[in-house]
Amino acid sequence: MPKDFKTIDEQIEILKSRGLHIENEELAKEFLLYNNYYRVSGYSLTLRNHDKFFENATFQNIIDIYNFDYELRHVLLKYLEKIEVKIKSVYAYMFTRKYGPLGYSQSTPFTDVVEYANLILKVSDLADRNVKNEAFLKHFKEELHEPYPFWTFIELFTLSDVSKLYAITEQALKDEIALSFGFNASSKDKVGTYLKCFSILRNLCAHNGRLYNRLFVTKPSLNSKEKALLNKTKSGEVDNLHLFGYIISFKRFLSLEDYNSMKNDIYKLNKKYPFVDMKYYGFNPNWYDLI
Repeated sequence: MPKDFKTIDEQIEILKSRGLHIENEELAKEFLLYNNYYRVSGYSLTLRNHDKFFENATFQNIIDIYNFDYELRHVLLKYLEKIEVKIKSVYAYMFTRKYGPLGYSQSTPFTDVVEYANLILKVSDLADRNVKNEAFLKHFKEELHEPYPFWTFIELFTLSDVSKLYAITEQALKDEIALSFGFNASSKDKVGTYLKCFSILRNLCAHNGRLYNRLFVTKPSLNSKEKALLNKTKSGEVDNLHLFGYIISFKRFLSLEDYNSMKNDIYKLNKKYPFVDMKYYGFNPNWYDLI
C-alpha cells in the first residue's frame, strides 16, 4: 500500500510532532520543497531514535549536515578528477609502450573478450556522437582520417570504465601499472580494488549520493598501518565501512601536495559546519594529525 501524499505543511507538522525544533518554518518549508522530504530524512538519522528526535535536535542541524555533505562531495570530486587523469595517463602510457597506439583494436591484452568488446563498443559509440564537439576526436576522424591512438581514445573513458578495463587487463601489464604507482610485489593486486572504490565514490559524489553515515559495501584494501588509523566498532573490530577508509586511500594516488590540500579542505569545511560530527564519516578524532 503506497503512502499518502503529504503537503509541505503536513511534512512540517510531522517533524514537529516527532520532537524536531523548527525555528524558521518558512526556511524549513523552502528547504523541503527544493530538496525532497525523503532525501532530507536520510540526514536526520543520527538525530533521532526511529521516529522520535533527540532532545534539542533542530531543523538547522539537518540543514548543516546536508550542506556539509554537499560541499564535501564537491571537494572530493576535485581530487577524484586528479586521480582519474593520473590513472588514465599512466595506463595509456604503459599500454601503448607495450602494444602500440592501436593495440586496443585487438583483444589479446585482455582476459575477458566479451567484457572488453562491450566496453570498446560503448566508448566507440560515445566517440562517434562527440566527434563534432571534441577537437581531439575531430582532428583524427575528419582531418587525418586515422584511427584514434589509445592515448586519445582513453580520454573518453570514465573512471568506472578504467576500473573495468584494468580488471580485465593481462597480469603483466597490471603489474607494471601497479609498480608505477608505488605498489610493491605483495600489494600490487590491491590496485583493482582501489580503482573500484574510487569509481563508486566518484559516482556517489557526481550524482548527489549521501556520504554522511553511509556504509560502503566495497572496502579499500588498506594495509595494517592504514587500518590502525581507523575507528573501532563496539565489538572492537576495525571500521573500514565508512568514508574515512576511502580518504586514506587517496594518499596512494595523489601527490603529497594534493593530498595535504585535500586534508585542509576537509578540515576547513568541518570548521565551517562545527555541528557535523566526523565520526559519522568514520573519521578518527585526531584524523588530521594522523593521516
